[in-house]
Amino acid sequence: MPEYDNTNRGSVWVNDKKLSDKHPDLNGSLDVDGVEYWVSAWKRKEGANPKAPVLSFSIKRKDEAKKAAPRADSPVDIPNPGDPDAFFEDIPF
Repeated sequence: MPEYDNTNRGSVWVNDKKLSDKHPDLNGSLDVDGVEYWVSAWKRKEGANPKAPVLSFSIKRKDEAKKAAPRADSPVDIPNPGDPDAFFEDIPF
């Protein structure tokens, strides 16, 4: 039997791990031209404008590496401006 082609298809499921209103109501995956994405979706809230979207969603590439920003509490090696030789330690001559 041939393998099913999921190219340009996706699906979302009820998020059973939702702990707050900021977490998505639904999550799943999506394939666009062979590139895999994560999908997060939020339902329209009760009492919202009837012309508001039924779902709002975001997508993120699955293979995208998370770029961690430098932490504020991580040590940074800054030369002492009072030491005139501190700025020239890495120069080989």
